Amino acid sequence: MTLEELAGEQQAMGRMETPGSALEEVLSKALTQRSVTVGVYEAAKLLNVDPDNVVLCLLAADDEDDRDVALQIHFTLIQAFCCENDINILRVSNPGRLAELLLLGASGGAEQPADLHCVLVTNPHASQWKDPALSQLICFCQESRYKDQWVPVINLPER
Repeated sequence: MTLEELAGEQQAMGRMETPGSALEEVLSKALTQRSVTVGVYEAAKLLNVDPDNVVLCLLAADDEDDRDVALQIHFTLIQAFCCENDINILRVSNPGRLAELLLLGASGGAEQPADLHCVLVTNPHASQWKDPALSQLICFCQESRYKDQWVPVINLPER
């Protein structure tokens, strides 16, 4: 699907969401389909085994994490791999809100994952590509790359 087709699809829908709202919707649907991988190491394993099924990579860090050199090295390597394999990347500016979204889809007694810095959304079913929120995020990533912003930052709306 080309950028023009995506833009035409969105105009035909008659509504444009903010990238943050679209990301919330994508994560909600991905959680119900069990197509979310959470954690830097788990993401690296999945990227090594099956990069073709990954449609979106989210990197989340707050101001304190920006001083973590090891985490920044991991982010750099993941970003390079995603760019090389045409995987869309987004930086999430408020990891606390991302954690809330990811834990909403968890079952009642599940423990909180230790590492929410990297989240991958995979595409287990072809029908997910027809999701308008995912199409909007992909379009947002492509437009950002045209503007030489290779890892755009999204702020998730607070509830």
